[in-house]
Amino acid sequence: MFRLSNLLKSVTEGKEARVLDGSIAIWNFTNRCNLSCMHCYSRADLDSNDTLSTEDIMNTLPKLKANGVKFIIFSGGEPLTRKDLFDIAERCRELGIITYLSTNGLYVGHKNAQKILDTFNYVGISIDGSEKTHDRFRGLPGSFAMSMDAVRLLNSYGKSKVGIRFTVTKETYDDLKFIFELAEKENIPKIYISHLVYSGRGLDNLEMDLTKAQRREAVEFILDKAFEYHETGREIEIVTGNMEQDAILFLERFGQKYPDLKEKMRQRLVEWGGNSAGRKLLNIDSEGNVKPDPFFPQYIGNILHQDFSDIWTNEPTPLLQKLREHPRKISGKCSVCDEITICNGGSRSRAYAIYGDMWAEDPSCYLTTEEIKGV
Repeated sequence: MFRLSNLLKSVTEGKEARVLDGSIAIWNFTNRCNLSCMHCYSRADLDSNDTLSTEDIMNTLPKLKANGVKFIIFSGGEPLTRKDLFDIAERCRELGIITYLSTNGLYVGHKNAQKILDTFNYVGISIDGSEKTHDRFRGLPGSFAMSMDAVRLLNSYGKSKVGIRFTVTKETYDDLKFIFELAEKENIPKIYISHLVYSGRGLDNLEMDLTKAQRREAVEFILDKAFEYHETGREIEIVTGNMEQDAILFLERFGQKYPDLKEKMRQRLVEWGGNSAGRKLLNIDSEGNVKPDPFFPQYIGNILHQDFSDIWTNEPTPLLQKLREHPRKISGKCSVCDEITICNGGSRSRAYAIYGDMWAEDPSCYLTTEEIKGV
């Protein structure tokens, strides 16, 4: 994740970097879901049965903690379909693990809103654009209204712990501006913009990904909003995901506005390190498979058959060892890029999906030759 708002604020105000001292685990606790979203990487549906028992999960949590996992993002499917979800989150709290809930919001109501806010450190609710776009994308008429009801309800408690999540595709591209207008109108404190990664239904619907020109235009707009909010003091945090190249374009723009601070920002971005799959990011899917990220085409182990400590720390696979090199050795335009220490080559999942080569350049990289030869 590229936390551009936080970086912008901390560097211009001379504050310490917000460093992730540990790893993030995105855990798909279930593959059961009440929606059928076009871009779903797990192909979730309402008929799925949970493979992982409460005991399986509880036994693994201390091992995650012991191996440096500091954050767990509760995902799915729809995680709120699990009856033991709050017990799992409470155990995380006892272990000192920060928890984020990623939900479509349809199971959020007055009966559980307070409990959700008391349990999770942050809640991200998926909104895919305007009502018409969102309902079509999510496969359920009325789902936009229900998701927004959840956003408003949780925000009404005044804890600033709720944000919206948006995946930008050709289907939702024209609604990018709407998402920011929505956040401004509803006083939503955080916007997470995810770029499509080719996996699950996202791979089935590869044709819905942006062109490079569209992606460039979308990122330029996102950067415009980040600088606008910073300069006007608007408290809306912007984060982008699955497109670490955004940081290189951001550095170019930052240098134009704050030339004296450009090298300080460059240092922060190199320390951030770009794509962190297999280094500071891992995924556990609903079958117990461990992957370097949720979209990854290969498993590195399974918690039902192996000890997590062996998978992640004691006996890392050659793939995991290679992913942990920084910067990674990537072919194509990455091999001549002067800024690879910032983005670390982007998504290996996208490279594999398009080229059949884990170590090829990220096919979605929109940067020009001039930009990769030195910002």
